[in-house]
Amino acid sequence: MTKAELVEEVSRVSDLTKKHSEVIVDTVFKSIITALHRGEKIELRGFGSFRLRQREPRKGRNPKTGDKVDVPPKKVPYFKPGKGLKELINRASEATPPVTPTPPTPVPGTGLPQY
Repeated sequence: MTKAELVEEVSRVSDLTKKHSEVIVDTVFKSIITALHRGEKIELRGFGSFRLRQREPRKGRNPKTGDKVDVPPKKVPYFKPGKGLKELINRASEATPPVTPTPPTPVPGTGLPQY
């Protein structure tokens, strides 16, 4: 799902305009980013948590030249899915049989597919 698809879904479910839905989605993303930037942990009960992990400095290798390079320490965002999300995904995958796509039926007289 892309950000545009998420905005579309929020708009559809909430009966808001796409512009208002985009503001909501942007605000949620910016809030998560700002909290992570401050070093905070974000917990969304039933969904999961976001936090930062510290990567230690290490020796790397330039793939083009083969020279060894120092890779500095850095912080990387990490998402840990919550128990509720894991259960929903596993329950949905067990109950839903695989879907085989059916080809579109042609529009009579044109030979063009009808979607």
